[in-house]
Amino acid sequence: MSNDLALRGALEAILTVAETPMSMVTLAGALEAPINDVKRELDALKEDYDQAHDGLGRGFELREVGGGWRFYVRQTHDWGVRQLVANENPAKLSQAALETLAVIAYRQPVSRGEISSIRGVNVDSVVRTLLSRGLVIELYTDNETGSVMFGTSETLLENLGINSLSELPPVSPHLPNQDQID
Repeated sequence: MSNDLALRGALEAILTVAETPMSMVTLAGALEAPINDVKRELDALKEDYDQAHDGLGRGFELREVGGGWRFYVRQTHDWGVRQLVANENPAKLSQAALETLAVIAYRQPVSRGEISSIRGVNVDSVVRTLLSRGLVIELYTDNETGSVMFGTSETLLENLGINSLSELPPVSPHLPNQDQID
């Protein structure tokens, strides 16, 4: 198997500055390279990063997430990033926002009314916050009720470092099911 170090280096450069996962088609188009060559070099980069430091891996890893490739902090080294972030005192989501986000993630598509019913409180301002941060999106308006139905965004998947909602942990058996809400 041959390799193209110039292509590999160009891929590293693009992925270093990418703010969102980059699809192979986008990478191939930008570099005017065949998709098979791009795939081969991405796989080689991933293997290089995973095998570095006597098999312990680099502090970052290359992952295919959300339909594209992006660098992420390697889980074994995320403690250092957590410390940095904690020391910089970032804006965090409130407990209400986290609970609302969880309801949307596990129950989507879901309306404001359904979310309020599950949480037992008005969620209008919390949903607006989640929308403004790009973590949830309006999927459609229900024809029967006129309710706006919400779901999670690709941004949420990227922030969680997962490809799909199926990778979320199982929901607690104590949450009401759809029949109990209606």
